[in-house]
Amino acid sequence: MNQDLALPLALALLGAAVLLGVWAYHQWRIRRLLPPAPRPEPVPAVVAERVEPHLEPSTPAAADEPAPRRVLTPDLDAIVELALERVVSGEAVLASGPATRHVGTKPLTIEALPEGAPPDAWELPRAGQRYARLRAGVQLANRAGALNEIEYSEFVHKVGQWAEHLVTAPPDFPDMLGVVQRARELDQFAAEHDAQLALTLRARRTAWNPGYVTQHALRLGFVPGTLPGRMVWPGHDGTPWIVLQFETQAALADDPALAVLREVRLVLDAPQIPQEAQPYDRLRALATALAQAMDGWIGDDQGNPLDERALDTIGTELQTLYDRLHARGLAAGSPQAKRLFS
Repeated sequence: MNQDLALPLALALLGAAVLLGVWAYHQWRIRRLLPPAPRPEPVPAVVAERVEPHLEPSTPAAADEPAPRRVLTPDLDAIVELALERVVSGEAVLASGPATRHVGTKPLTIEALPEGAPPDAWELPRAGQRYARLRAGVQLANRAGALNEIEYSEFVHKVGQWAEHLVTAPPDFPDMLGVVQRARELDQFAAEHDAQLALTLRARRTAWNPGYVTQHALRLGFVPGTLPGRMVWPGHDGTPWIVLQFETQAALADDPALAVLREVRLVLDAPQIPQEAQPYDRLRALATALAQAMDGWIGDDQGNPLDERALDTIGTELQTLYDRLHARGLAAGSPQAKRLFS
C-alpha cells in the first residue's frame, strides 16, 4: 500500500474506533440509569385463570330475531292489561309508549302478546310484529325501597294517558292500597336477604400506592372499571362479579406514585351472581392471593381480622341466604333477583 495513504487510513480507523467506544460507553451509562423492569410474580393456581370481558352488542330487535324475553311477573310487578280496539303493529306500540320508562325510582315496562300466540307468550314490543294484547307493569320494589302511593299514582296516570287512543275501555288498575302493601312486604323481604359482601385488605407494614395495587390486580384477572379507584373481575358472562375499590382521591392524585393506600376493598353483590358459579369462593381466593402478594391481611369493615374459620362461617351463612332466595322464587343470579336487588 502507498505509504502516503496508509497513515491517513490508519488515523481514520483509529478515530472510528474511538467514536464507537464513546457511543458504547454512553449506552451503558443510560442503561444503568433506567429503572429495572418489574419481574413477573407467580400467580396462585386457584386464581390464575383470566376471564376476559365479553359484551354482546346492543342492537334493536329485528323481525326475524328471537323475541326479547318477557320481564313482568306478578311476584315483582303491579300489572294492568289494556283492552285493545284492534290489532296494533309493533311500530305503533314503540312510537306511542310513555316517554320515560320509570315512575319515581321504579321501572315501568310495556309488554305485548303477538297475534295468534299462546296466552303466556308475552314479549317486549318489537318492530315487524302485530299484537293482539298489551299490558303495562311497574316494579314493586328495588334497592331504592318499596313502591309508594305517589309512584303508583304516576304509573296510573302515565299508562292511562298512553292507553286513551288504543283501548275500548279504561284500564282496570289494581287497587292502590293492595299494591302498596305488597310492595312493602317484598321490600322487607329484600332488605332481610340482601347481601353485598365486602372483604377489606390492609397493609401490614409498608403502605401501597394505586399503581402497585393495580399491577397486582391485573395479574389476577381484574380489569379497569369505569370510575377512578375501581377495578372489576368479570365472570364468564362478561358482567362484573367482584369489584375492587380504593380511595378515589388517591386514584386521581397528580402523582399516583406518591399517593398512600392503607387498604382496599373487594365487594361481591351476592344476589346478582348465580350460586352455581361459586362467587364467594372466587372472592375469597382473590382476597387471599392479593393479601399474600402485597403483604396484607384480610379483615372486615370494622377492622377485625378474618381468619380461615371466620371466612368459612361467612360461606355457611351465605348458603342459608341462597336457600331462602331460591325458596321465594328469587334464586341468586336469576332475572327476578337481578331486578329486585338493583
